[in-house]
Amino acid sequence: MKKIYIAGFDVFKPDSKDIGKAHKLTCKEFGYEGLYPLDNEIDSSWSKQVAREFIYTKNIELIHSCDIVIANANPFRGDELDSGTAFEIGYAKALNKQVILYMDDTSAYKEKLTCKASDTLDTKGMFIEDFDFPLNLMFSGCLIVQGGFKEALLSL
Repeated sequence: MKKIYIAGFDVFKPDSKDIGKAHKLTCKEFGYEGLYPLDNEIDSSWSKQVAREFIYTKNIELIHSCDIVIANANPFRGDELDSGTAFEIGYAKALNKQVILYMDDTSAYKEKLTCKASDTLDTKGMFIEDFDFPLNLMFSGCLIVQGGFKEALLSL
């Protein structure tokens, strides 16, 4: 049975464990085993540094053990996806894993950007990339699906 690592900022939601259970159940319905970052429990007595290192190490182990990564690439705390998720996507691609991203809105990045000063510059004076792609061009090696987790699974 192929394993799917479930990446994304959903781990920060108040109902994150329920979301993980639902995604893992959906994986099972499609014949996959879902791996969710919160499957690894941290001890509340640990220091922040110990907890941080444990979470990092365990998530890296899950990525190594999976066949596929499905990631929530919706904006998180701004116009961009979660930086931790972006790291996991890049790490998985470096390991030659299949990566599928799902987004509510797959229109061009340039059209969704909220900090535009002009058609070509953002409010910090930086050029806005325009490759008619929903994310930074470095995600071009990933399949991007409009919709949610189930739509990403259906794309397999």
